[in-house]
Amino acid sequence: MTASRSHLVWVWTKKAAPWALGLLVLGLLARQVHTIDWAEVWLDLRRQPTGGLALAAGLALLSYAVFGSYDLIGRHETRHHVSAPRTVGIAAVCYAFGLNLGALVGAFALKLRLYQRAGLRAATVAHIISLSIATNWLGYLALGGVLLMLAPPPLPPQLQPWVEGLGVRAFGALMFGASAAYVGLCLVRRRRSLCVRGHRFATPGGRVALWQLGVAVANWALMGTIVWVLLQYKLPYPTVLGVLLLAAVAGVVTHVPAGLGVIEAVFVACLGGQLAHTTLLAALLSYRAIYYLVPLGLATLAYALGEASRRSPSALRARQTE
Repeated sequence: MTASRSHLVWVWTKKAAPWALGLLVLGLLARQVHTIDWAEVWLDLRRQPTGGLALAAGLALLSYAVFGSYDLIGRHETRHHVSAPRTVGIAAVCYAFGLNLGALVGAFALKLRLYQRAGLRAATVAHIISLSIATNWLGYLALGGVLLMLAPPPLPPQLQPWVEGLGVRAFGALMFGASAAYVGLCLVRRRRSLCVRGHRFATPGGRVALWQLGVAVANWALMGTIVWVLLQYKLPYPTVLGVLLLAAVAGVVTHVPAGLGVIEAVFVACLGGQLAHTTLLAALLSYRAIYYLVPLGLATLAYALGEASRRSPSALRARQTE
């Protein structure tokens, strides 16, 4: 096979693979909707212990704070003047909108709007956003790679014939190797310029790369802990975390807002043989309420209050005198 033909095959494979995975997940979802006893799911929801819900809510708050700290890395790198508390607050609000409405709304448009109001240039905001995205997926690759190598999660029967031949542990090693290569590159050569999909950006220093790795791994681990708590510790933590990481990628690939139904479909497909479907769905619906909907409500309120304060007479007079 010639080099040009090999390149063409690779390009088409990259384009087709996400669609194939998306169709598989949506097919699993459609199949499960008609087989679930929703009355029993409601009963399982009502049986969720109050203490577990309170712990999950506290962990969700901590996770949002950790994710908000991603933008402190951007603050450190760009040396902008926005205070640390306001930086974390902007990032947390945008995270809630991004999870529920998509990255274009939360991570990009809203973050650009809020930071520009704080006096930052669009180029600075773009740098902050790129560092936040790199931080998030750096932690994903490292943690997911370790899990696939040491404790691979159960896979849906539909995927096993395709994945087992490739070697799940080998794929995990590649994921971990990619994260280690990034950190190693930052440690060895400071401010090296990388090109990703035609966009160039400078890598941070080694200490900042380790900072990125630490906070991102902590946040993904916290998200897995929330689901584990809501499942009332009925499954091993590494198993729950591994399936959550699979579900996160499935949600990104299918482009369904908030991964609605996708996360649930992946969990039922992977863990339905170990726990009742109704138990899984009750825990995941609780997770969706605690980690998605309640933060979205709070973020909407915070944004509305910010808009109202900007339009108050005193704020308008202050801007006119600037």
